[in-house]
Amino acid sequence: MAVGLWAPGKGSYVKSFGVADKATGAPMTSGLRVRIGSETKTFTVTALLELVDQHRAGLDDPIGKYVTGVPNGNRITLRELAGMRSGLFNYSEDPDFAKALETTPDKHFTPQELLAYGFKHGVQFQPDAQFDYSNTNLVLLGLVIEKVTGRPLHDVVMRDVVAPAGLHHTLFPTGAEFPEPHAQGYTEQTASGKIENSTDWDPSWAWAAGAMISDLQDLRSWAHTLATGTLLTPATQAERLKTRPIGVPGDGYGLGIFDVQGWIGHNGSLPGYEVLCVYLPQARATMVIVLNTDVLHDGQEPSTLFGEAVTRIVSPQHVYPGHKPSAPKGS
Repeated sequence: MAVGLWAPGKGSYVKSFGVADKATGAPMTSGLRVRIGSETKTFTVTALLELVDQHRAGLDDPIGKYVTGVPNGNRITLRELAGMRSGLFNYSEDPDFAKALETTPDKHFTPQELLAYGFKHGVQFQPDAQFDYSNTNLVLLGLVIEKVTGRPLHDVVMRDVVAPAGLHHTLFPTGAEFPEPHAQGYTEQTASGKIENSTDWDPSWAWAAGAMISDLQDLRSWAHTLATGTLLTPATQAERLKTRPIGVPGDGYGLGIFDVQGWIGHNGSLPGYEVLCVYLPQARATMVIVLNTDVLHDGQEPSTLFGEAVTRIVSPQHVYPGHKPSAPKGS
């Protein structure tokens, strides 16, 4: 893992632990790229909110205006998709999808294939009735962005979000490409149930919800950009940061972003990698944690455990993730 902490007046702490490659013993370093899983959601939703600022899309538009065939599509709004309150089943929890991913991890999935896994379950609840984290929501928002702009999602995110944010080691891959230098990733989400190297698995299965790549320093910069809204109008940023309860006191989810005990940002997890990228406005502090494994420890996400351990020391009034380790699950 690598961890970075930065706070004005208190200095910085950047340190890496363990190995980046079990085969060679090469050490983990803070300059290595990793797959960032659901941190991707923050980029996708930022791209959407830029379109809202340009009056090319509305948060209260029904998804059916842009994508046909969505269950309850005439009622579910873009706001409810971004806020994880749509009622649509999470395709990545479908047993057939899980089997396909584990047995053919190099398969390239299309957004339509992903949606089909989710839509066969129908509607779980009526729009806005409750919070339920679902990658299906973000795939739909990705399609909205493509429909409105007439451009591929990866192009919109790279040119309209990543470039203006000044990020130079962040990319939205279209396949399994993974530019050097990067850490090898290790997972037990495998057909064998044993830990395997997942570095070159195709992340298309996560697409708008979790396919992107970045590194520690870019995530440091992005945490501040995301939390302070420098790419958006103040009014739209305020909409993003209107959080709703997710079941843990002091924790809430806005539009593709969470506020966990005051830490604003997102986590990410997909086979082989985890990240936590958050900003604490009260202290103007940034915390980024990246790991090259997603193997659970006592049933808990390693990024959550490290986030809790670090914040108990550096921000005891703002301990991530709160009363129980149940911050939103990554991709």
